Amino acid sequence: MMKKKFREQQELNKEAINKGTENKEHSNEPEINAGRDHENHVSDDSKGPVAGMDNKGDNAADKLVSEVNTAEEKLAEMQDKYMRLSAEFDNYRKRTLREKMDLSKYAAEDLFLKIIPLMDDFDRALAHMETATDCVALKDGIDLIYNKFSEFLKQNGIKEIESMNAGFNVDLHDAIAKLPVQEEEMKGKVVDVVQKGYYIYDKVLRHSKVVVGE
Repeated sequence: MMKKKFREQQELNKEAINKGTENKEHSNEPEINAGRDHENHVSDDSKGPVAGMDNKGDNAADKLVSEVNTAEEKLAEMQDKYMRLSAEFDNYRKRTLREKMDLSKYAAEDLFLKIIPLMDDFDRALAHMETATDCVALKDGIDLIYNKFSEFLKQNGIKEIESMNAGFNVDLHDAIAKLPVQEEEMKGKVVDVVQKGYYIYDKVLRHSKVVVGE
């Protein structure tokens, strides 16, 4: 009888121990699950910065490609402008060269156009000399042509260098001879003009060829 009670008591103790173990296992399950959730959360958090870095890298690459494309477009535009300007300058250079050649070729056109009427006057005078009997009229005709030509020269800035009885000036005169003179005041001065000299405005166009007294 005592043995039977002792066995029953042992069985009751075993059942109590088993129930305690089961309760402990059930109480540990939330901790395990919480640990797993924390690991998942940490894993998700660790993935976040990596994903952000990937997005930033893609944005930087896109920005760089856009800048390169913009730079290439600007370069192409500048090259096009350079080619246009180069072509325009080449055309300008050729046009200017042609104009200079025409200017040097036809520069005296207006001058000769004004001289031609004098040739007409000479033609008429020469034709008149063949049958002229009045020398005075012939002289008057030649004087008229001379005065007309002198006026033409003055209108174009040509004027005579006044050399007779003037002091010899190397900038204006070319001495071709020296002539002894009795007058003291004529020594070193021009006593004869062999060929007239002329100014064109303020510049000496041709020196006078003179004889100087000594």
